[in-house]
Amino acid sequence: MVRFPSGATVDIFETLDSTSLEARRRLKAGLQPKQWIIAKHQTAGYGRRNRSWEQATGDFAGTLVFSPEAPGERLGQLSFVIALGVASALDEVIKAPEKLTLKWPNDILIEGGKAAGLLLERIDQTGGPVVAIGVGVNIVSAPQGLLYPTARLVDFAATAPSPEALAERIDHHFWVYYDVWLKNGFDRIRIFWLERAAGIGGALTVRLPNEELSGTFEGIDETGALMLQIGSEKRIISAGDVFFEKKN
Repeated sequence: MVRFPSGATVDIFETLDSTSLEARRRLKAGLQPKQWIIAKHQTAGYGRRNRSWEQATGDFAGTLVFSPEAPGERLGQLSFVIALGVASALDEVIKAPEKLTLKWPNDILIEGGKAAGLLLERIDQTGGPVVAIGVGVNIVSAPQGLLYPTARLVDFAATAPSPEALAERIDHHFWVYYDVWLKNGFDRIRIFWLERAAGIGGALTVRLPNEELSGTFEGIDETGALMLQIGSEKRIISAGDVFFEKKN
């Protein structure tokens, strides 16, 4: 079995229903984290709110399973840690890293199109919580017909990385930021994330289950929640779908 320098083992499948579902099955069967589960093709990949995630052969789909060394109430912050890790990995692949930005809460954009999505799931085990961090990257395909624009790496990279090579890059950078998070808390991660955030100071719309809000994106607070200024009122939003104002 392949093992990355971080100590994480890697298991690669030609086809899976979902790397996240496989992670759950393996944990139930006694898997000892720290492990990457990677699929070259998924038949039932999913993202936030169980939305389907399209993956063409050549795209990246992987789930990192591990036991975090932090209290359960902090685990949601790992969404920002992995976002920074994936962004740093893609920096090494694309020709113009300045085109890459982070979209709240868990997307990576290239020239405004979604190139990668993240899914953080907490799985409670007898010995404590385990997290499964799903990462999907559009390497060769840019799905159409979605609510937002998409992008693919091959349009911005000299060569398309293999799933194995991309996983190793993501793994390396994730643990670097994870160490920062453990030692310095969320404040430092928040600063790093805001430096790469898309749309700060601009107009955006947030769709919630029962309402739609439009205002100015003021950043994220000390918990990672989005701060939206609507006239004289500031709204703090912990979850929602974000849409930037279209430019003419």
